[in-house]
Order: sequence, then structure tokens, then C-alpha cells
Amino acid sequence: MAHDANAPSLTAAQVAHVARLAKLELAPEAVERFRPQLAAVLGHIARLDSLDLAGAEPMAHPFESHNRLADDVPVEGLPIEAILMNAPAVEGRFLAVPKVLAEES
Repeated sequence: MAHDANAPSLTAAQVAHVARLAKLELAPEAVERFRPQLAAVLGHIARLDSLDLAGAEPMAHPFESHNRLADDVPVEGLPIEAILMNAPAVEGRFLAVPKVLAEES
């Protein structure tokens, strides 16, 4: 990995602290492996912070986008028989689905 002159120098303790904040357990050799990578990320952020954005309009997307929404018009739903006909499992007039929550014993 090439060294970025703008990348801040990080100590192993700082990388370990960031890992703890992220609820990550890192072995000491992993801290040393990630130290230059995290420094490079912070260097890129520092470069972005240095940009002159005076007069730049905030935007959510880099191009104009318009949603083509249909009118919200109520329509008659499918009959229950048609829905149940394609269901993989049925219990009476209901769709049967696997349990999501385990029962407590």
C-alpha cells in the first residue's frame, strides 16, 4: 500500500480505541495491519474537508431525479380463493408461514 503524505500518523492505541468503539476485537497483528489503512481513510477525509465548498448547493443525488408516481386509486383486491390457490401452505382461509419466534420453555 502506498503511503499518503496527507494521511495522519496513527498509533496502535488509537486504532485499538476505534476498534473498541466499533465493538470489534482485534488481535495486535490485526491492529498493525489496519493502522495504515485507517490512516489512509482519515487522509482522504482530510482532503475532502480541505475543499472549498462555498456556494455549492447541498444535494441528495448528483443528478435531477423525478419519481413517476401513479395516482393512488383504490382497486378491487384479488379474491381470497385466488390468493390461497398459489400459496405453498394454507390453514383454513389463512396463509401458513413458519414460526419466526421460538417459544420459551
